[in-house]
This record gives sequence, C-alpha cells and structure tokens, in this order.
Amino acid sequence: MKAIRHRLDSVLSHALVLLMSAMVLNVLWQVFSRYVLGAPSSFTDELARYLMIWLGVLGAAYVSGRNMHVAIDILPRRAAPALQLRLRQAVNWVILLFCFFGLVIGGSRLVYVTYLLEQYSPALQLPLAYVYLVIPLSGLIIIFYKTDDLLDR
Repeated sequence: MKAIRHRLDSVLSHALVLLMSAMVLNVLWQVFSRYVLGAPSSFTDELARYLMIWLGVLGAAYVSGRNMHVAIDILPRRAAPALQLRLRQAVNWVILLFCFFGLVIGGSRLVYVTYLLEQYSPALQLPLAYVYLVIPLSGLIIIFYKTDDLLDR
C-alpha cells in the first residue's frame, strides 16, 4: 500500500507542476497577445479558469494525502495520545464520507448530467464533463489516502 501511495504522490505532484506550468504559460501568452500584439487571444481566459479548477481540486487531494490540509488542532494538541488517535480517526472518517457522498457520487452525477446535456465551453468547445471530471477523480484519490491512513493506524 505504501508503494502505491508513494507512486500516487509522485504522479500527482508531477501533474500539478504540469498544470501550473501550463497555466503560467497560458497567462503569459494572454498578457503578451493583449499588450504587445494588441489582439487578445480568445481562449486564454477560459483555459486559465479550467486549469485553475483542476489545479485547485487535485491540489486539495494531494495536500490531503500528505496530511498538510488546514486543520484546527487546539483540541487534539491538548488531548492525551489515545484521544488524539481517536480524533484523527474520526476526522478521517468524516473526510472519507464527505468525499464519497459529496465528491464521488455528487461529482459523478454532475459529470453525467453535463455529458447528457452536451454542454460545451464557449471558447474552447471542450465538453464541460471533462472539466468536472476532476471532482469525482479527486474524491477517489482522497478516499484512497484516508482509507490508507485508517488502515495504517
């Protein structure tokens, strides 16, 4: 399980670097075409928005796997070690359930509905189901991480 987790961390970190690089290049092209060429590119704003969505949602999955997410830890810090373990497990269960119902099931329904309605982005003519696909994907990744955390302890 540790080998799979390490490989997933590596794939996610490289994907995030790639997404961020693409977003930076896209925004640089947008600025260059607008101010230097005087003719702004029509697709760059939309592409930057979609890259930011993927970067943010996949980044949240990556951070969750590294246990670096934002947390209020006043109570756990002051609790006994046994209670700290129980609190960590309870939090992992809550995250796992939210990801299953909210991200995987809800996100899959969103992808399915946008696919059925054949919704496309205005400038790129990209099916919006592809944009929303990151929601259930990141939910599955977080579920994997939290299940591994629960089984590890």
